[in-house]
Amino acid sequence: MNETVTGATGETTRTTRPQPGPWRRFVDAVDERMGIRALEYPVPEHANNLGWSLGALTGVSFLVLLVTGIYIGQFYSPMPEDANQSVRDLVTNVWLGGFARGLHFWTAQAMFVLAVLHMLRVFLHGSFKKPREGNWIVGSTMLLLTFLAVFTGTVLKWDQEGFEALLHNLDVAELLGGLGVWFTGGLTDRVPILFRLYTAHAVILPGLILVLFVLHALLVKRHKISPHPSIPHPEAEEPEPFTNHLKRAGAFGLVLVGGLSLLAVLLPPVLGPQPVEGIEVTRPLWFFWWFFPFEEWFGVASVGIVMAVVFGLLYLVPFLYRSPRRHWRDRKISMGVVLVILLALAAISINVWINNPRGH
Repeated sequence: MNETVTGATGETTRTTRPQPGPWRRFVDAVDERMGIRALEYPVPEHANNLGWSLGALTGVSFLVLLVTGIYIGQFYSPMPEDANQSVRDLVTNVWLGGFARGLHFWTAQAMFVLAVLHMLRVFLHGSFKKPREGNWIVGSTMLLLTFLAVFTGTVLKWDQEGFEALLHNLDVAELLGGLGVWFTGGLTDRVPILFRLYTAHAVILPGLILVLFVLHALLVKRHKISPHPSIPHPEAEEPEPFTNHLKRAGAFGLVLVGGLSLLAVLLPPVLGPQPVEGIEVTRPLWFFWWFFPFEEWFGVASVGIVMAVVFGLLYLVPFLYRSPRRHWRDRKISMGVVLVILLALAAISINVWINNPRGH
């Protein structure tokens, strides 16, 4: 490409810039039509560490779940008479079927853990405060949907654990009255409830999470990444393009996927036999243990009440803590409440692990 340059003396010279390569021309053409360079908006330096990349790692987990879920769905039968056997056939007779199921299993738990850690990081640094209250609510809804996705996934394998999870689902649905009819067999006798839970797990919940994820990202771009409360002069930081942040998050993501792949190979998920009605003997996945005491004291339906209270309070967090102070040392009451909750969850988990080795 030729370029004319006029010097200080009035002399005109021609310089030749090298032609961009095919890849650069392709990127420029895509950017001209799609505006991908809009992702190069600046982000603060403090946002490029692991703690501030937990949200991106949650997104990586979601992507892995989509890919493995699509593969698993090609071989799964959501009919009660076939579901358990179809999972067995997936593990034993399908190329990479056991690995795909194991990776899906461990990634689902990783996504939930990463989402919780991300929200704890946001809470710790006061990043939920004005004007970011809406994004906290969006994130809380995504956490709820992730929890429901893991629950419905537990039912789909249709072994004893899955069947008992479905019974809990029916008990909570009764508590909701007419609003809970979708979660029962009373909606229609033409489609098994297992098939409808499969639809929720494979279509409805991932679709809602994806929509909220896009909204979440747009709100982050709109309000920018929150300043670090420990950095008194954020203007002194050297911002970098968001694309660099994505590269670092991608590197963290590769490590995450590698670790989860190792777990999928070394600790494949257990699949029990066909369920037997009338008994309750299994212990559910670890983050359902937190509901055990309430279930023992007040019955299965209390699980629904506890969930409503927990997520209701979660939604209220930005409105309960209106103080502009963001550093955790200046928010002793809220930090104390979170610490008590975490210790209570740890105590419940240890109690269930020791005193309830098999289940109810």
